[in-house]
Amino acid sequence: MGKWTVTKIKALKGKGRIACVTAYDYATARMADKAGMRLVLVGDSLATVVLGYSNTLPVTLDEMLHHTRAVVRGTENALVVADMPFMSYHVSPEQAVENAGRFVKEAGADAVKIEGGAVRENTVRALVRNGIPVLAHIGLTPQSIKTMGGYKIQGRQAAEARTLVKDARILQDAGAFAIVLECIPRQLGVKISKAVKIPTIGIGAGPGCDGQILVLHDLLGLQAEKQATLSFVRQYTNLGVRAVKALEAYRNDVETGRFPDSRHCF
Repeated sequence: MGKWTVTKIKALKGKGRIACVTAYDYATARMADKAGMRLVLVGDSLATVVLGYSNTLPVTLDEMLHHTRAVVRGTENALVVADMPFMSYHVSPEQAVENAGRFVKEAGADAVKIEGGAVRENTVRALVRNGIPVLAHIGLTPQSIKTMGGYKIQGRQAAEARTLVKDARILQDAGAFAIVLECIPRQLGVKISKAVKIPTIGIGAGPGCDGQILVLHDLLGLQAEKQATLSFVRQYTNLGVRAVKALEAYRNDVETGRFPDSRHCF
């Protein structure tokens, strides 16, 4: 199939499920790419799962650029999308173009992701007009947790649902190549997916979306001390616990003199 592009992703609308995952460095990017992921997102979830912050707001533009470069180096086929961090695109479309341009020019990203509905229409238009593909993101938008009052399911009320459908259409018309739908009722996921002609990528939005995305650390169980508790997260393995056990075995071997032995010496 070769390198996945925005055009190829858009062509999958209604034709197949698009498997997507986050990655944050060369090693995780290599794993995701070898597994055949169509789209790899350098998520601002970097803030919580890699850098140890309590939410995504503190991660900086420079930090996101640094990790995007590593992911690009580790990816051959997947479309690499860089998450634009909080306040890197909020001030003006001009600010958004300047910062998004750095992800493409300096880090080698194929596209960027921004959060927000109709309020981002002009920003999306400006980015696309300047040759920067945009993955939109509506529903639960983690960069807005201060105004949302935390991580809460969105679109349960009829008025909220209508707004999200309208937002999706506006973002499509502005030029977004796909839309992430996060933490919304499954039937609303179906409704939005049918209302737009571009792919929808769900995370806690039900099976009716054109694709799905999960945070790699949740999927692999990499956080041994903090296992995933969200209902929409499926943990496919528990690498965190297995890694701790391996490290404990190593420590014990060192302390008891079993490592290194003659096989590990020159």
